[in-house]
Amino acid sequence: MAGGNFMYRVMSYVANEVVANGLASNKGFQRFAVKIRRTMESLPEKAAEMRKQIAEQVKEVSETLKNQQ
Repeated sequence: MAGGNFMYRVMSYVANEVVANGLASNKGFQRFAVKIRRTMESLPEKAAEMRKQIAEQVKEVSETLKNQQ
């Protein structure tokens, strides 16, 4: 039983190395990774802008409701 576990770990390691090296040398994957990284880095800025817009909309709705009463 222990021999099977060892073989599984060896095969898993080799497969991971092949996949990692293959992706690391793939230009398409590199462009994809850069694009995802840039998107992830810009998310906090986009979220802050969205919060600001929502706050302004809530304020406008609140003022409209207050003026209708």
